[in-house]
Amino acid sequence: MKTVALPCGERVPAFGMGAWNIGDERATRAEEIATLRLGLDLGARLIDTAEMYGDGRSEALIAEAIAGRRDEVFLVSKVYPHNASAKGAAAACERSLRRLKTDRIDLYLLHWRGSVPLAETLQAFMRLREAGKIRHYGVSNLDLADMQELWRSPGGDAVQTDQLLYNLGRRGIEWDLLPWLRRRQVPVMAYSPIEQGRLVGNRKLAAYAGRHGMTSAQAALAWLLAREDVIVIPKTGRRERLRENLGALEHALTVAQLAELDELFAPPKGASSLQML
Repeated sequence: MKTVALPCGERVPAFGMGAWNIGDERATRAEEIATLRLGLDLGARLIDTAEMYGDGRSEALIAEAIAGRRDEVFLVSKVYPHNASAKGAAAACERSLRRLKTDRIDLYLLHWRGSVPLAETLQAFMRLREAGKIRHYGVSNLDLADMQELWRSPGGDAVQTDQLLYNLGRRGIEWDLLPWLRRRQVPVMAYSPIEQGRLVGNRKLAAYAGRHGMTSAQAALAWLLAREDVIVIPKTGRRERLRENLGALEHALTVAQLAELDELFAPPKGASSLQML
């Protein structure tokens, strides 16, 4: 499994598993658990979730999937902005720990920016880290101005990732935010890397993938995996689709193939507002 270095020096899988909308339906629960366990078997040891996902149902399902295998997993969860205060983050983290049936979260993220000052959230995260409740902390959906403010605050330079909407059709961060993060060696965790499956139906991408012997999903993921500082976290609750997605690791795109994708999905030509789902 390819890995990506966090600023702290720890290396994590470049391919992880998202868990948005996983655990919501009883009928699909067994297959979703089997998919997560297969991912662990195949080296996708990073699992991303959040207290928001299914009001905790995602975290509870993950607890079942990783039972007996907790030490194999790099576990990521996220706190709601309205819970990211000094007291609120501590309480939210405890609830997540109970649902996940673990004593620590490996990487705890602010889900997006809310009304709580970033400096207060950082203080809460540092206290959780000191208490051993979390090992590292980071953010999600923060734009350049947010990151600059965060970096000026005590503890801001210990952020391990900015989890962002980033895929072939959503390249706006490449103009200013991604270069800023790269200068500080902060990797991006790319959520919705296949645009919730919509890129699979893109005719341009399908033709490209056909020419190069891969599926559209594999092409979209391989494009992100070609970067040394991007972690992808596609979500699927089906083992068949997981195997397909993991096949992207077998397609190391050449310079020419990457240039071809730039022609099909142009990089940004100026600054734009941060996109979110």
